[in-house]
Amino acid sequence: MSLMGFRAQGSANARKMKCPCSFRCFLLLLGAGSLLLLVHLQNLTETMLLQTSGGQVPVAPRWPPEKGAAEQREDVVHVFSPELILQPPSVPPVSDSLFSSKQPVSKRHRKLLLKSNSAASSTSDGGEEVLQQLRLARKQESRRRLLTDICVKYQQGMAEQLVSQRQVSRVYVEDGSRLLYCEVPKAGCSNWKRVLMVLDGSANSTQDIPHDTAHYSNHLRRLDSYNNTGIAERLRSYTKVLFVREPFERLVSAFRDKFESPNSYYHPVFGRPIISRYRANATRHALRTGTGVTFREFVQYLLDVRRPVGMDIHWEPVSQLCSPCLLQYNFIGKFESLEEDANFLLQSIGAPANLTFPDFKDRNPHAERTSSAITQKYFSQLNATERQKAYDFYYMDYVMFNYPKPFTDLH
Repeated sequence: MSLMGFRAQGSANARKMKCPCSFRCFLLLLGAGSLLLLVHLQNLTETMLLQTSGGQVPVAPRWPPEKGAAEQREDVVHVFSPELILQPPSVPPVSDSLFSSKQPVSKRHRKLLLKSNSAASSTSDGGEEVLQQLRLARKQESRRRLLTDICVKYQQGMAEQLVSQRQVSRVYVEDGSRLLYCEVPKAGCSNWKRVLMVLDGSANSTQDIPHDTAHYSNHLRRLDSYNNTGIAERLRSYTKVLFVREPFERLVSAFRDKFESPNSYYHPVFGRPIISRYRANATRHALRTGTGVTFREFVQYLLDVRRPVGMDIHWEPVSQLCSPCLLQYNFIGKFESLEEDANFLLQSIGAPANLTFPDFKDRNPHAERTSSAITQKYFSQLNATERQKAYDFYYMDYVMFNYPKPFTDLH
């Protein structure tokens, strides 16, 4: 081959080698541009979703997916529905009052949540409302996670056990909203029964339901009234709700209600045996009527392994009354934030917009609500040993629901 031919062939080979390299560079540039465009479109889509929904955040699907769930509730769309509440915990427990510093909301999401849209008549208040909803949803996640951790630590394997009818005897059912509510006396249960009556259509307003009607003529079904299949299906697919209260405060509230006010049941049934057993030189009147039980006598009865009369739901620990490790509640509300938690739940389950949780007190309405200060006064009547034993009695309630020790000398 001549020198000229060799050069011509070399030049052709060089062009062949150069072309694929340029083509690969072109593909890389095209891919990078596509990726940038995709990210831009994703951000634009999120912003448009927030604008067209008035600042609302799309709801994540139920986990795990339930067959037919979408068809059953396809007519209801909410910012935070049971689907979000029912998601499994994914972060460690955080403070009930603040976002955890370890799990901050990203700047981009915060800007999106706060972005207003004049076309949809949304304001900055809408963004704040969404942040509030996020905070409440996160609080629920924290409470469920803590309860799960405590159950694993103290009652491992409980969730795999069979459920008896007795263990669901305090659980009320509202089929329309697919709601299960475990009744905890002295933690807002009267008003919760009123809400359930409005939800099931037996009353138009919570304001119109007297106390005795709410408790004794509510026509609400309990979960133990269903057969085993009905119980299992509802436990699997309904939103299970539990509201709790600081244990010592709940105990004092029950004592004031049942023993310091006229009561035709608790004075003779509980008062007489308590006075007979724990009061020296009791008068005939006290032995006959059961009135005048002191708080210290009441606590003595509570802590006695051989009680002269049995346990009552008004002071039974929630850890026993509602079996939280067995039933695995989706929503855990607290009496200390009762209205906020309850209204968040009502919004989540698609309750009518005009149905909010009532705040009136119709049982001894003129008596001051039991507060932490009142609780301290009652427990100051006990010595340190008695307070410690009472704390031990309610220990599981304290740790399950993240209540701090009420006295510094407790251990």
